[in-house]
Amino acid sequence: MKLKTIKSSTFCSLILFTYSFLIFPISTYFIITNSWILLEWEFLTASSSAMMFPIILDPLSLSFSNIVCLISACVLLFSTKYMDEEDFLSRFIWLVMLFVISMNLLVFIPNTLALLIGWDGLGIVSFALVVYYENPKSLAAGMITALANRIGDVMLIIAIAVSINQGFWSSLHFVYHPFSYITALGITVAAMTKSAQIPFSSWLPAAMAAPTPVSALVHSSTLVTAGVFLLIRFYPFLSSFHYFFWGSMLFSSLTLLMAGLGANFEFDLKKIIALSTLSQLGVMMLSISLKMPMLTLFHLYTHAMFKALLFLCAGAIIYNNSHNQDIRTMGNLWKQMPLTVTSLNTANLALCGAPFMAGFYSKDLILESMLATNSSLLMIILVFFATGLTATYSIRLSIMVLWKQQNHLPLSPYNDEQWQMTSPMIILTAGAIFSGFFLQSLVPSFNETLTIPFSMKILTMMVTLLGMWAGLAAWNLSMNKLIHPSILTYFLSSMWFLAFISSQKSIHGPLTTTKNLIKNMDQGWVETYGGQGAMSISSSFSNSNQHYQNNMIPSFVMMMISAIILILTMALIS
Repeated sequence: MKLKTIKSSTFCSLILFTYSFLIFPISTYFIITNSWILLEWEFLTASSSAMMFPIILDPLSLSFSNIVCLISACVLLFSTKYMDEEDFLSRFIWLVMLFVISMNLLVFIPNTLALLIGWDGLGIVSFALVVYYENPKSLAAGMITALANRIGDVMLIIAIAVSINQGFWSSLHFVYHPFSYITALGITVAAMTKSAQIPFSSWLPAAMAAPTPVSALVHSSTLVTAGVFLLIRFYPFLSSFHYFFWGSMLFSSLTLLMAGLGANFEFDLKKIIALSTLSQLGVMMLSISLKMPMLTLFHLYTHAMFKALLFLCAGAIIYNNSHNQDIRTMGNLWKQMPLTVTSLNTANLALCGAPFMAGFYSKDLILESMLATNSSLLMIILVFFATGLTATYSIRLSIMVLWKQQNHLPLSPYNDEQWQMTSPMIILTAGAIFSGFFLQSLVPSFNETLTIPFSMKILTMMVTLLGMWAGLAAWNLSMNKLIHPSILTYFLSSMWFLAFISSQKSIHGPLTTTKNLIKNMDQGWVETYGGQGAMSISSSFSNSNQHYQNNMIPSFVMMMISAIILILTMALIS
């Protein structure tokens, strides 16, 4: 009997599924008992100063690891079919597994110095995944991703260097010292770059150059949420700074607004979902600014479920559409891919915060908390307008991809017959429906009690319904027609010129300066008075000396003989 070979992606998926199921009862126990375990390994002691490598097991780290590994397992199973024609599948699987390991290191290490292992691991592996297809577009996207995240890495290193004043790097016991504000600023900017908040937002849509399974993993529960996780981990320290809450509310509101407007003018399927991720990251940062870190974690978990599902559905559609991502070439898919369409609509409803979906329990609670607190009226208007835009681009996406007239090739092989693609969708669809209710029932800190008027209670649902109506009205009026190019449409579709500023415009000055420096210094003065100049002068001196010595040796001999004869003569005379 011949044994059937198992692909490496399927094998790794089984390992991650097993790990997720085994760690689930452990994380449930830690959540219910609210207990934690800190393990410290002392690997170096010098001058009475010990270097520790700590590992923490607490409800935050265990539950986060559980979610990450469950989604990673679904993504790897999906990639078994999606990437089956790739020549370098094993390289892809290794990179994804390194990505998961880096995220787990980031989660389980509560030491800022050792945390850099997972933090930098995420940055390096994400660059390798974005440039996976090895073309100029992927390289440009990878460089923007790497350089934007490198700003945050440098700020985190500065925070680590400054925090040496307190004598330790444990994130659990950060204390106030004279340079604490620099440490807080470094941690906040590092989190903003990783979570793509304004003005570091342009790398997130650019990272869509990676394969779709990578997008599902990166933009749901790993890379982009690493910054939010860092803020939750350091929240007891950051909460002592008043300007932290003010700044995070300002930047998160602007990010929400920018992403919502941009998604309504985008035609790339993956970039629309990436901008919706940016919008939800703004919601998470907003809840941190409202002094509710546990609600941030709650929304992070529910968002991971429906956003991974959204990307997998988009991947299945792209796979069947000959890897074309333009939503204008799609349409009428509800008859050809009923399971994928059902999952996509479920994810869209959860994204909009439809009642009793996963997003309803977390997103609506955050918006109601904003109404219950003493927030600025301008901020409330901005946030609720951006919430309505979420429903607008969701209904636009559904119409153009699922229900409008067919625009793809007449014999396109759309189907739902690949079990490697449909199985992860079914698992994540269950998560998109039930995870909100389940997590709120399981974790007491996720179940906030608010007393607000009935009009405020239904305001979030009314804004969502108004956004859906606006999407339908805009589609009937002008969405199915050509958009006339103007500076306003370019401003909105290019993320407020951030994509332009972050790439060509920002790099022109440094490149020109570097070119002039090379021409004037390295190839100019440095060459004249540096290595080449010194070699030329020494060579000239050596040639002159050699010429002098070759021609003057007989004269020197005669002078020496004459001098000796003269000395002897003078000695004899005397």
